[in-house]
Amino acid sequence: MATKNGIPRREVLRLSAMGAAGAWAASRSKLGLAAGTVPIGVQLYSVRKDCEKDLPGTLQALAKMGYAGVEFAGYYGRSAAELKTLLDANGLKAAGTHTGLDTLEGDALARTIEFNQAIGNKLLICPWIPEERRKTVDDWKKLASEFDALADKVAPHGMRVGYHNHNFEFTPIDGTTPWDLFFGGTKKAVVMQVDTGNCIEGGGDPLVVLKKYPGRAASIHVKEYSKSKPDAFVGEGDIPWKDVFAACEAGGIDWYIVEYEHEDQPAIPAVERCLKNLRAMGK
Repeated sequence: MATKNGIPRREVLRLSAMGAAGAWAASRSKLGLAAGTVPIGVQLYSVRKDCEKDLPGTLQALAKMGYAGVEFAGYYGRSAAELKTLLDANGLKAAGTHTGLDTLEGDALARTIEFNQAIGNKLLICPWIPEERRKTVDDWKKLASEFDALADKVAPHGMRVGYHNHNFEFTPIDGTTPWDLFFGGTKKAVVMQVDTGNCIEGGGDPLVVLKKYPGRAASIHVKEYSKSKPDAFVGEGDIPWKDVFAACEAGGIDWYIVEYEHEDQPAIPAVERCLKNLRAMGK
């Protein structure tokens, strides 16, 4: 069947897909990442005690496992220059930072931008909203407006700002969820970081979220969820990872970021097992 312009519909769809793929490839090229692949990073909160004891040794171990990058959640008393040296020495990239809302506001934003430029990070992810600022529908609408403004401020520096979910974002307020209030009220420049495990724990569905807001997820926290085994490793629980990854890649995503938080398992072997399981899934 041809379109009104005489171009076969199949060809239109093919060109459209090529355009999306080209945009994704261009985006990944700017990040210094290979086209056609989604690199796997690890949230350093997963190995925080190891980082506190020996940050250089921990980064070296993560690189040897095959992780391509790390997402920061604190800097362990290191300067930006020191962190960049450690990353470069191990062939790792900054896959994002979890940076508090207070570091994105007022005069602190300029310092945050400068620090993240120095370590080569382009994703500024807010991991938490203080409870007193997220009680009502109007609170979430106000936050959406504030993040739109933040996105405009960091864009000239080649950065994006985003938000990471816990579980409360999927508890309805006046008939809608905070997640929908926020991402339905922000422009595409404000990116999602979907934490798959937290999402399900809160009553949400990461697959539904990814499909509802295509192209908004710059990274996801690859965190397992299991009703029968709370400390399940990635790939050993209830999440339909094949479908989740397909939704991520259809929208174009920069990073998969492993997070494993169960302290009853040794942290370094745990994140290594998660990575091996992802590799076994073809990632």
